[in-house]
Amino acid sequence: MEGGMNLVEMWSQMGFVAKSIGYILFIMSFWSVGVAVERIYTYRKARAQSKLFAPQVAKHLKEGRLKDAIAFGNKKDYKYSHLAKVVGAGLTEYQFQQEGGGTSLGREDLLDTVRRAIQRSSALTQNDLKKGVASLATIGSTAPFVGLLGTVVGIINAFVGIAATGSGGIGAVSAGIAEALVETALGLVVAIPAVWFYNYLTGELEYFTVEMDNSSSELIDYLIKKTT
Repeated sequence: MEGGMNLVEMWSQMGFVAKSIGYILFIMSFWSVGVAVERIYTYRKARAQSKLFAPQVAKHLKEGRLKDAIAFGNKKDYKYSHLAKVVGAGLTEYQFQQEGGGTSLGREDLLDTVRRAIQRSSALTQNDLKKGVASLATIGSTAPFVGLLGTVVGIINAFVGIAATGSGGIGAVSAGIAEALVETALGLVVAIPAVWFYNYLTGELEYFTVEMDNSSSELIDYLIKKTT
């Protein structure tokens, strides 16, 4: 309790610049936590929905029900599923070409058209999954330096105060230095969780990328057999 009061007193005695840096660090902290929570929720929904989607759409395709497979992937129940977006794009393009929506294509041209549709959808899906993740890396790398800036400003103010009053000794500067070091500690408190979140989310993104690539390859293999 006493330590908490000391921190409150330190904050109240900080100058405008030091407080501004502190507010910036608080904003960075809230942003990183908000992004992490939102991304973790989205990724868990994507995993869960894709786990349900994959066997069901495979069943429809095995039974030759292409339209049912496309309709199944378009359900709102799978709006977070990365596999539903990528596989659905490939199936939709294939159906469009088969029904004469485009010019009459040969087998290889048809498969190339489907591959390009899958690649476009995969790129868009990856971009959507990456939203906000890069900001965590930025916060993790810059927050310690922002805190260090606050420390440097605080130490400068402490020595300016000594010069103005003419007093010296460790007692005269210890309070000012302690206040300044709070900024460095705050910068580290902001940066460390941001780096943890970034590394975790990056690992999840790699998993999603591999899963989309595998599903895309399986779909192309299915279409190759179907058009043989």
